[in-house]
Amino acid sequence: MSSTSVYEKLLQIKDQNGAGFLMLVDPDKTTPDNLPSLVENAIQAGVDAFLVGGSLLLTPNFDRYIKTFKQYSKEKPVIIFPGGVHQISAHADAILFLSLLSGRNADHLVGTQVQASPIIHSLNLEPISTAYLLIESGQVTSAEFMSGTRPLPRHKPEIAMAHALTAQYFGFKFVYLEGGSGAKFSVPPSLVKAISSSIEIPVIVGGGIRTPEEAAEKVESGASFVVTGTILEAQNDLDFIKAFAAAIHQRKSV
Repeated sequence: MSSTSVYEKLLQIKDQNGAGFLMLVDPDKTTPDNLPSLVENAIQAGVDAFLVGGSLLLTPNFDRYIKTFKQYSKEKPVIIFPGGVHQISAHADAILFLSLLSGRNADHLVGTQVQASPIIHSLNLEPISTAYLLIESGQVTSAEFMSGTRPLPRHKPEIAMAHALTAQYFGFKFVYLEGGSGAKFSVPPSLVKAISSSIEIPVIVGGGIRTPEEAAEKVESGASFVVTGTILEAQNDLDFIKAFAAAIHQRKSV
């Protein structure tokens, strides 16, 4: 990676394309043997960066997995999307330093972060402070169950907006609106619009986005980055991933 930080690169991607396309890869769903094909298709299709991690981690040796991932990712940033302190690796380019601001569990607000900070510092890994907001998605997701917190109501955008403003005032660099992996419903456009029009920091939207049309809808509502994972891992089809990239990147005037 160059001297430009990953955070700065993401902002450049947003400015150049109108919105960025982030692909989430779960080590439990994509084995090291399947990585070359998936990552190659993603890069060729136009994915801007990779998020790697998950709520659970049944796959042994996360560090080795990230090292293997980096062999195929070329110049695309590999960013850890941690489900816990055990998901940290010096081989990644950065880590989303998440605080579950939608919940009231102190461990997920600051406790786990205190444990992780010395490790991240010792590895010289770039942290990107991100306020993580779980949004009600129609069913209990892994993130909701594992964190033991209630998501924010999907049809009350003013509650989510207040949390997003709090994130900005705290100094977070991103707000991540999460429907949850495999969510029944993705984050409503009205909620994305309410938040993106109220804060000045970039908004990431992920969870339950199954079609290019849904991805485009998030960008049109003000999302700076769209995250897809489960559907792309299952399909691993070049044309399908290209359709997502086109839907996200073509909205340059938004």
